[in-house]
Amino acid sequence: MPSIHSLYSYPVKSCAGVAHSKIALTEAGLEYDRHWVIVDAQGVFMTQRQYPRMVLIHPEPVAGGLWLRASGQPDCYVPLPAADAPAVPVAIFSANTLGADQGDEAARWLSAFLGLSCRLLHLHPQAHRPASPKHVTHWLAQHPDWPLAFSPPGQHQFAFADGFPFLVVNLNSLRELNGQLAARDFAPVDVSRFRPNIVLDGLEAYDEDHLAGFRTGGLGFAFVKPCAWCPIPNVDPKTGGTAQEPGRTLAQHRQFPQGVLFGVNAIVSLPQETAWLAVGDSIEPEYDFDEIS
Repeated sequence: MPSIHSLYSYPVKSCAGVAHSKIALTEAGLEYDRHWVIVDAQGVFMTQRQYPRMVLIHPEPVAGGLWLRASGQPDCYVPLPAADAPAVPVAIFSANTLGADQGDEAARWLSAFLGLSCRLLHLHPQAHRPASPKHVTHWLAQHPDWPLAFSPPGQHQFAFADGFPFLVVNLNSLRELNGQLAARDFAPVDVSRFRPNIVLDGLEAYDEDHLAGFRTGGLGFAFVKPCAWCPIPNVDPKTGGTAQEPGRTLAQHRQFPQGVLFGVNAIVSLPQETAWLAVGDSIEPEYDFDEIS
């Protein structure tokens, strides 16, 4: 039976992820997922696309704050900002949102490790950033008989992820990609290259192309948009080094009008404000067999 293979959150956008056997979630995503973001001296958000060394920073959220850890640096504890901290405007691509500055100590620590002036922001309580109403509206219109109710478009608030609260990846799609890499004498890659939140097992490779979503334990996940990939999967999460693979091989097999596709962006239907997911939870896939176009 298909099930949840693994779960990951990324407390600081584009830094190392954290694996979970069980984790709480809300409509905004998995607990702590992308609640912090690093910005440069101009206030522009930073990612591994330009700064692959970010993947070597290991954040650990704890009650009241965040630990930052990296090789060659002393651990840095960052307390949460005050509730009335000033709001700092920050744009994640074309979406404007708000952060709260985490202070000079975190800024010095990050600047020293990354080799440029930067600062750490935490999600501000006044931030308002919904998942794309266009994509949510389209999905709801295409699936009027879905058995679980979703919040209306504009109400799926989330933090500093690229575009949606959840990224779901199919493990057998990765296995197929790794087979294609092996055929060209390249090493296999771990699923962490694709920075998923939820990894599913027990589906056929690229079944996600034909899924409306899935249900598990009273929760429903709607696959509202295929994920178009950037160079981040070419960053080795163990070393921070970059190469042409797996991106080049993926592009040869998964090129669509929307881009090079791998994984799907999702929103969730919750029966209450907070719920839990666990590794091993069975899932019920909902197929619609619409082709990607």
